[in-house]
Amino acid sequence: MTDTTTAKPLAGQTALVTGASRGIGAATAKALAAAGAHVILVARKVKALEEVEDAIHALGGTSTIAPLDLTEPDAVSRLAAAIAGRWDTLDIMVLAAAYLPELTPASQMEPKQFNQALLTNVVSTQALIAGFDQLLRRAKAGKIIGLTSSVAAAPRPYWGAYGATKAAFENLLATYAAEVERLSPLRVAIIDPGATRTEMRARAYPGEDASTLKGPEVVAERLTALLAEGFEGLHRERIG
Repeated sequence: MTDTTTAKPLAGQTALVTGASRGIGAATAKALAAAGAHVILVARKVKALEEVEDAIHALGGTSTIAPLDLTEPDAVSRLAAAIAGRWDTLDIMVLAAAYLPELTPASQMEPKQFNQALLTNVVSTQALIAGFDQLLRRAKAGKIIGLTSSVAAAPRPYWGAYGATKAAFENLLATYAAEVERLSPLRVAIIDPGATRTEMRARAYPGEDASTLKGPEVVAERLTALLAEGFEGLHRERIG
């Protein structure tokens, strides 16, 4: 007889994934659902979310779509209120949504794009932490995974706008991890997925041979395994 705990290690858990309409976010949502979690899919594009939901249901998983622009005022607080009205806890939150502005010298950053990156990568992250803090703390072992980039810690020419926002993203999550570590079982992981075959990667490296890169499902499998295994303290990892 198959051990259902082994087959579905996240059974009974609720997970929220931002950026769930494509790339690593979509792959992670599918993997979490396959592991037994009910996944709340968050992204702007309804049709793309419905496609991910159809894929999840085809595999026997369950999900709820939540079309949302994270940068809109009060959008996250409205989402948090809606979820709190349906679930008592949130076990997992995966922060996969990100905005990549044009790669330019620091002296020539386009203000509108830089502001969009700040809103998406930093401001909405704080809003998500604030909105779901209590639901995550109520979980038996709540977990947050934030996806980062190597340019957050290792500045690279022309990547200043994205790198600065990801550095702030990491700092925010690490600070929150330190604040909750002794007060609740909630734990935080900051994961660099490494070079992965995504639309964002293709925009950043238009001449790169995508066939040489790992697929988003590889990252998704590692994130799901990490969530199933659990981790102590602030966990950092780069997926090669």
